[in-house]
Parts: sequence; C-alpha cells; structure tokens
Amino acid sequence: MNVLSIQSHVAYGHVGNASAVFPMQRLGVEVWPIHTVQFSNHTGYGAWRGRVFDGSAIADLVEGIAERGVLPACDGVLSGYMGSAEIGEAILGAVARVRAANPDALYCCDPVIGDVGRGVFVRPGVPEFMRDRALLAADLVTPNLFELEFLAGQACATLAQAKRAVAELQARGPGVVLVTSLHTAETPSDAVDLLAGEAGQFWRVRTPRLSLDINGAGDASAALFLVHYARTRSAAQALGSTAASVYGLLRRTAEAGSREILTVAAQEEFVAPSRVFPIEAV
Repeated sequence: MNVLSIQSHVAYGHVGNASAVFPMQRLGVEVWPIHTVQFSNHTGYGAWRGRVFDGSAIADLVEGIAERGVLPACDGVLSGYMGSAEIGEAILGAVARVRAANPDALYCCDPVIGDVGRGVFVRPGVPEFMRDRALLAADLVTPNLFELEFLAGQACATLAQAKRAVAELQARGPGVVLVTSLHTAETPSDAVDLLAGEAGQFWRVRTPRLSLDINGAGDASAALFLVHYARTRSAAQALGSTAASVYGLLRRTAEAGSREILTVAAQEEFVAPSRVFPIEAV
C-alpha cells in the first residue's frame, strides 16, 4: 500500500507528517510525504522557526513524483494542516492526478481548523476552503467535535445531533466520517467518544479520558483510520483499530508525563494495541 501524505511537518516532536508518517510505515505502508510547512516545533510552544510553503511548491513535488510513473500505484492521499487555501487547491490538484491514475484511490481529509477551547487556529480562508472545497472532494473526513460543528453548521451537544451533522457532511461528499474527541450529553465525564458513520450506519467507541494536553493525536488518528479503512473497507473495523491504537499511544504518553506524543516509544500500539474497546452500533 502506498499513501501520499500532504501536511505540515516539524523537526522536533510529532505533529502533522511527523505524527502521521511513522504509524503508517509501522503498519507496512509506503508513505510519500510532502510537507505544507516545515517548522522547528509545533506552534503550541508559542515560539517556532521555519516557513510555510506555497501551492506551487506542493504542485512541483507532486509533478516530480508523477514523473517517476508511480501515481497508478498510489492507494490513497492524506491531507492535514494546509497553511493556506492556495495550498489546499494544490492538494486537490494532487488528488485529481492520483484519481486519474488510479480511480480506486481514496482521499482522506483531516480538516484541521481548530478545537474546542481554542477556537479557529488556522489562517483566514482555510476553514471556508475545508467546508466548501475539500469536504466535497473527500472520500473520508476525520473532524474533531469543533470541526464537525463548523463544517455542518450546527451544534452537536447530543449524540443525535452529532449523527445528523455527520449525515450532513456525507450528503455533501465523503461517504465515511470519523469524529474524534467527541463529548456529548451522553458521554460520561471520565470518557471520550469516537464516532464513525458509513452508509447510514453509526458506530461509537468509548475510551477513558486521560489527563494530558498534547498535539498530534488527530494527525495519527487520521492516518491510522485511512490505512485500516483502505484494508478492510469497514468504517466500524477501522474505528475500533484506530481507537485502540490512539488510546494506547496517549496512555503511554500520559504515563511518561511527556509534552510530546510518544510516537516512536509507543510504536507497538500501532500493530498490537495493549487494550481494545467495544464497537457499539448507535
């Protein structure tokens, strides 16, 4: 399996491609990473160095890969933090090129916009691009609760409302939706839900809430979900596998008291999760 992963990258720590590439490789996937930004570290530290690339730089790298004649072997495209709407257009151009070479290729869009408690943290124009352009082109999308509410244009205080929001997204493009970090009125205070929807059906996995505040878990979740879905073509199975691995990764990180997610140290969680959770039809 080959995946073209186009998103941000940091030299120190694990967010964007630095969080998504290795888990996919650990699962036996060849990953072709293209970075939309290259920073010294994630912006949560308050200070960083590096630069944001432009759309032409992304398109140039895709062209170089195409010149190797390998796009027909690309099974999926994964996108995350885009930096600008211009970069987003370059990513959709890459998706179109891959699909032209391999109509069975999947496009998984992690619509990085913001988060509950933080609000929008991307540049102006990016949220609207995610809603009006990327969402329509995607086969799979992996929003968190904040992003789900923005993309669907409705509040998701209850499970029923979250399911309606997922259905709204599906009606506009993606057949499969994974909602991460979901907390509704039905979610216990000591738990976190993940919700997946496909073909009119919904499944939930509930994991214990951990005491930590780190970056990069969503990037790893989208990558794992794309790989597991591509292999099983089952949103329910992909949900269960992703939830188990991400919980194990975060548990190890919390136990170590690390500010950075322990992508390398906890790598066995990607292939043999230490704990699995029930997949509930809801």
